[in-house]
Amino acid sequence: MKRSDRDRGAADALALVLIAPAVIGLALLVVMLGRSVDGRAQAQSAAEAAAQAAALERSPAAARGAAQRVATAMLVEPDSCATPVVRVDTSAFRPGGEVRVSVECHAAPRGIQAVQRSTRSFVAEAVAHVDEFRAAEGS
Repeated sequence: MKRSDRDRGAADALALVLIAPAVIGLALLVVMLGRSVDGRAQAQSAAEAAAQAAALERSPAAARGAAQRVATAMLVEPDSCATPVVRVDTSAFRPGGEVRVSVECHAAPRGIQAVQRSTRSFVAEAVAHVDEFRAAEGS
């Protein structure tokens, strides 16, 4: 074996040792950013669907229940949205009024602790208008 072949092998090993951590770090960063985007998208989608479901109900209590059920059913991915918090504002619930829903999600750092040490929180809000020609209970 010639000396130049041996030198080339050492250079390849050195390049691998230097480049591998950078590639692994980049992959972890991509996963972290993907979870962030997914968590935000899930929270926004759940807030919009919950607000629409609440706006279809006939009473504020039924609207709150419908919003909670829909949001809880949509937020099932624990890595992107662990322990979701759903807040429903029915203070303007009446024909021609509106329902506001706020969804808070926490993206878990499971598996990517090297680039994300703590959970990340996302809050999404949505408003749905109640049909002004709809009959509501008590009106």
